[in-house]
Amino acid sequence: MVVTFEVMALENFPLIKKGDDIAEIFIKQSIDEGIEVMDKDIIILSHKIISKSEGRVVHLSDVIPSSRAIEMSKKTDKDPRLIELILSETIQIIKNDEHFLLVKERNGIICLNAGIDKSNIEGEDAYCLLPIDPNKSAKLIMNKIKQITNKNVGVIICDTYSRPFRKGQTNQAIGISGISPFRDYKNKLDLFNYKIKIKNAAITDELSGAAELIMGQGNEGRPIVTIRGLQNIICDDKSVSHDMFVPENEDIFKNCLCNSHKTV
Repeated sequence: MVVTFEVMALENFPLIKKGDDIAEIFIKQSIDEGIEVMDKDIIILSHKIISKSEGRVVHLSDVIPSSRAIEMSKKTDKDPRLIELILSETIQIIKNDEHFLLVKERNGIICLNAGIDKSNIEGEDAYCLLPIDPNKSAKLIMNKIKQITNKNVGVIICDTYSRPFRKGQTNQAIGISGISPFRDYKNKLDLFNYKIKIKNAAITDELSGAAELIMGQGNEGRPIVTIRGLQNIICDDKSVSHDMFVPENEDIFKNCLCNSHKTV
């Protein structure tokens, strides 16, 4: 028996503007393209369309930089107005580099430039901020899909992030609803009947990565992906993306990143 699952993207999804109902547009487009919503579908959305619909696009011409942003801009290659935007979304600055700011943004995500991005945003000085509350946004979309279709689905809102110790970026979940972020193998048996001590698969991040393979990062125009046919996904109405954050006292990498590398 071959084990498979499907990863499907809508090809003609329209450009989103402020106030658009993402769930309604998605359902209509799914019907038009022959991918109607089914129970246990996992719907993965790029955060950009959520941010656009929620009015989270800002023009630098509307930003007045603070004295702090102006001072910080002297040490970087960034416009002080962009730095002001980053500061407005930041609760902690972790590293201030010549080319980027590594921060903890308002939702607790540690990322470059508070997740503020220019790609696929129309307007020379327009930038996209992360949704105010990605978990709330995911829940609203999930509930609206349920209301219209009477189908139970999981919803993931994703964004692309760099990773410590590895080149390249991957899609990760920043908001979830209706799905557990993990598949815990602890105390389960392996092929040779050994009990597994630690193995907690980050399912929603893995699904986000799978979606990115056809979602893309350029001009593909496929901001929503449906994953179908996975039988061992745990439905969960209580989990949120914050469940994936590692408490500081359990972070085994923190001190490694803070100290210089030494050759043994």
